[in-house]
Amino acid sequence: MNYHPNAINTVGELISALQRYDADTPVRWAHQPSWPMEYTIGQVVCTPDDADNGGHPPIGQPVVWLGQGRRVGYLPGIAGDALGWSDW
Repeated sequence: MNYHPNAINTVGELISALQRYDADTPVRWAHQPSWPMEYTIGQVVCTPDDADNGGHPPIGQPVVWLGQGRRVGYLPGIAGDALGWSDW
């Protein structure tokens, strides 16, 4: 699997990355460097635990999913710069 050197791959890494910011700071998800948009985060779920799974016991490795919320608009240039997306 190819990982970006600064990629966050676990819940612990995400928590650690967020701890340096004030808890009341808004959070957004930036998407598509070539057509940069910003979104709120929709739901946070964990599979297989949060899935119905047809009434069967959960199987498989747990994975936490951050769902896309509503589109806020185009990503501000300063955010693209901070993400290293300054080529657009």
